[in-house]
Amino acid sequence: MIVKRVPAGLVGLTILAQIVYPLVGGDARNGVTVATVVLGFAASVAHAGLTRGWRTAAVLVLVTSGGGLLVEAVGTATGFPFGEYAYAGTLGPKAFGVPWVIPLAWTMMAWPAWLVAGRLAGGWARVLVAGWALASWDVFLDPQMVDAGHWSWASGGAGLPGVPGIPVTNYLGWLLVAVVMAAALRLFRLDADARPRADAPMLTFYLWTYASSVLAQAAFFGLPASAAWGALAMGAVAVPLAVTLYRSGRFARPAPLAGAR
Repeated sequence: MIVKRVPAGLVGLTILAQIVYPLVGGDARNGVTVATVVLGFAASVAHAGLTRGWRTAAVLVLVTSGGGLLVEAVGTATGFPFGEYAYAGTLGPKAFGVPWVIPLAWTMMAWPAWLVAGRLAGGWARVLVAGWALASWDVFLDPQMVDAGHWSWASGGAGLPGVPGIPVTNYLGWLLVAVVMAAALRLFRLDADARPRADAPMLTFYLWTYASSVLAQAAFFGLPASAAWGALAMGAVAVPLAVTLYRSGRFARPAPLAGAR
């Protein structure tokens, strides 16, 4: 059925938007940023709904978008858990001081991170791997978005070598929130129905995000230090995933999105 191909199509459009991003500038780049997140969010939610059921998709949105909005609103108001920061007006309208697109970004990457972790670990270990898989993405995200002017930090504090202006507390806060989100997904039993063959679009998206972020930051955005740190941090999950998929031959042939195991 055509509808079963929707997640893969949305992943493809998200990747296309990411490819376009460095080729444009100004307001057009801001628009591409928003479009990328909306498409990625739609891909994750559609995939969750079509492969695990719409209850799973609803829980995913509640935990990651709802939780993302809550923690971002608290963060901008109090400085906890990320540190003191504020959003500019470049990403569209805000709710509680948070651009509406930001909670969608949590969902966009939380679902691939959860599925990636399911390929590498089980039980509560999966929660820890998923938390790292999501939080390590921010090692790429924050330097790029700060450089683009979408948000800024009141006080840089101690940061990663070569990545000024972003405190280490930000990354620790991301890890805390990501692990809590993953724990919530497990408590809602979103790990009870693993379908690895059906998850190819999301696993591919995670690997693409990793590889393209390293390349883009090193070659296009002038952020070699964050490219290196991100390569190490996100690579701790992405590289084992790639090895696992290669050894299993998981992408050797296409598979339906629903019903496959």
